[in-house]
Amino acid sequence: MTESLDRAKLENLALELTERQFEAVPRLREWHEGTWTDREFYKRYMIEVVLQIRLNNVADAYALYKASYGDYRLAGKLARYLADEIGHEGMFVKDLAGLGVTLEQIDATKVLPATAKTMGYLRLATDERGPAPVALWDWYLEWWSDRYMQAITDAAAKEFGIACTRGAQAHLDLDDSHGHDDMMFQTTAQAVEAYGSAADAYADLEIYVDLGTEQYRQLFAAAIDSHGA
Repeated sequence: MTESLDRAKLENLALELTERQFEAVPRLREWHEGTWTDREFYKRYMIEVVLQIRLNNVADAYALYKASYGDYRLAGKLARYLADEIGHEGMFVKDLAGLGVTLEQIDATKVLPATAKTMGYLRLATDERGPAPVALWDWYLEWWSDRYMQAITDAAAKEFGIACTRGAQAHLDLDDSHGHDDMMFQTTAQAVEAYGSAADAYADLEIYVDLGTEQYRQLFAAAIDSHGA
């Protein structure tokens, strides 16, 4: 019998991998805990959030396309999540305007190599294993946001003003009201059962966190090292 995806095991693994991430990148723990923030880092981070949401929507749509070949229950869940999330980058665009960043500047920013690498992995994994890798990626983003994004947002609101974080807070409130963490775990568990294995999911999670570590290093290099904060 194939091993089912265990939520406690998955969450514990996510915590262990995040701890490893904190050890690998200076200031990252403080960033997640809300005890340190920096205007230039926050700006570049939020720009990447906007760019990544756009790419995530494409990855989600491709996973939905793959699931639509007969697995209508799973396709329906993926479609619901995509409908919930599409266009939400606009919330963060408004926050960035409060920080002096225009939409034209966002559009002219090249996505970080680590972000592009993550999206490439998701596309190739979806071709090979169907929608399960993307469903797990979405769950990880929701788990991470539930655990850390409020502290990050509160720190930014305190340092830069509430006007610069209204969109981020609205997105947090929406995710909470829609129960996206629970929703995407159930979707992932169904996708893993139909298309993959729990072992694949745990391995994918480690890849995602490692790519996230690479992304944070690139963010710090782009934003912090440039002005010595």
